[in-house]
Amino acid sequence: MPGRAAADADERGAALSAPGIKLYGLAGYALTATFGPSLGLPLAGMWTEYVGWQWAFWQIILPSLVAMGCVAWGLPQDPLRLERFKQFDWRGLLLGLPAICSIVIGLSQGDRMGWFNSPLICWLLGGGVVLLVLFMINEWSHPLPFFKLQMLRNRNLTHALITLGGVLVVLSAVIIIPTNYLAQVQGYRPVHSGPCDAAGGAAATAGAAADRGAVQHPRGGLPLGAGHRPGHARHVVPGRHADHLAVGARKLLCAATVPDLRPADGGDPAADARHRRHDPQDGPFASAWFNTIKGLASVVAAGVLEALTTVRRHFHSNMLVDNLGNSPLAASDAPGLARRIHEQAVVLTSADLYLCMALLALALIVLIPFVPTRIYPPRAVA
Repeated sequence: MPGRAAADADERGAALSAPGIKLYGLAGYALTATFGPSLGLPLAGMWTEYVGWQWAFWQIILPSLVAMGCVAWGLPQDPLRLERFKQFDWRGLLLGLPAICSIVIGLSQGDRMGWFNSPLICWLLGGGVVLLVLFMINEWSHPLPFFKLQMLRNRNLTHALITLGGVLVVLSAVIIIPTNYLAQVQGYRPVHSGPCDAAGGAAATAGAAADRGAVQHPRGGLPLGAGHRPGHARHVVPGRHADHLAVGARKLLCAATVPDLRPADGGDPAADARHRRHDPQDGPFASAWFNTIKGLASVVAAGVLEALTTVRRHFHSNMLVDNLGNSPLAASDAPGLARRIHEQAVVLTSADLYLCMALLALALIVLIPFVPTRIYPPRAVA
């Protein structure tokens, strides 16, 4: 019986490592980065509009209980090992937690407080970076770190992390830009613009399931995302509803996420042996890298987009007012003039942000020929 149990375990392990199963696993992970965030805004808008803003925080309790039940049912139960507390990375916790908190708070509040014109933001970002450097030095030498820096020698993993962060920044922009446009130009509240994101998430799910060619090709996602950004900028005009912008973009970017992660779990055999890419013990460390990048990408995207939005909106507003003042046919007391100038500034700013996202995607494409090693699309299970 023990031999039979071991054989069954080996058979299950082989099935779970089969290429077809890996593809579904990566698709499920990509779904958490595309469809999951799409539900945040419509749910928050519904609670705020009809029930109360407090429910935007209470809503997570039931899904968390369901997730805990799934983890308890699906993962094997290891025996309790209290001796692991002696190996815990306490120094890393004391350095990394305030570092990440400082950087996140600085990025999220920077635009509101004037960035480096505020001493508090300077202390938060500067202190956070210093603590982060010390945290990384500690992680390099600790026997059981939170982040295994040695794994970054794996070129495919490093490229996947960089690309995942960039793709999620672009994906966050797909949410933020149309939402801000709809709110400022057409007066949408979250309860109105929320269905736009929900429809985009549904289109992303259906598109990724249908477009097997883009999902299986490990280098096909970023060109799709980059080519779609200028098309979005062309369609941002006053008086036109922007609901369709997030839908098409989410479909392409969901298809981009899976092929961008595919190189992380494969490569040439010599490199696999050298870097131990398929060592099961490295699984938790790889998960820590991916989930941290996924969480920080949205914060970085929000901070960068807020800064760019403020700079470009001020620029376009000043240019429009200057051109209007220099025009001999302009009527400064025309009804609704200030409103029209504001709308035009928002439209031009949105177009600029889309072009910036296209440049970011193109920059990530440049890395493809140099960083990752060659892998092949997953084959059917024999």
